[in-house]
Amino acid sequence: MGAKDVALADISDLLARYFEGLYQADTAVLAGVFHPDARYVNMTEGDYMNKSLAEYFSAVEKRIPPASRGDSRCERIMSVEFGGERMAFVKASMTMMGREYLDFLTITRDQHGWQIMSKVFSYVSQTDTV
Repeated sequence: MGAKDVALADISDLLARYFEGLYQADTAVLAGVFHPDARYVNMTEGDYMNKSLAEYFSAVEKRIPPASRGDSRCERIMSVEFGGERMAFVKASMTMMGREYLDFLTITRDQHGWQIMSKVFSYVSQTDTV
């Protein structure tokens, strides 16, 4: 297994934990996938946000976890592009909380492993897509 295969497997594991943390609204899990300096940016028209990780986690902690409501969930990794051995760009989607999210994630690797450095996303209501 080559270095790129190992990196892809590590990023796939990171994203599995990311999706689970979102579904459970579990900031302890999310703290393990986000870099402490990460930014959270919502580019949905009329709902722009640019938050620090602490601000984002504060909002997540106030959520009713989608898992506890039995919300359906669907996620997929659409693409992973590497920029050398220490950074990657991931395009992913997740459906939960009545919305379809599109995430652009910048992933970086340092002594702590792969972590999400930035999350820029948008969403549409599932009722808007029907």
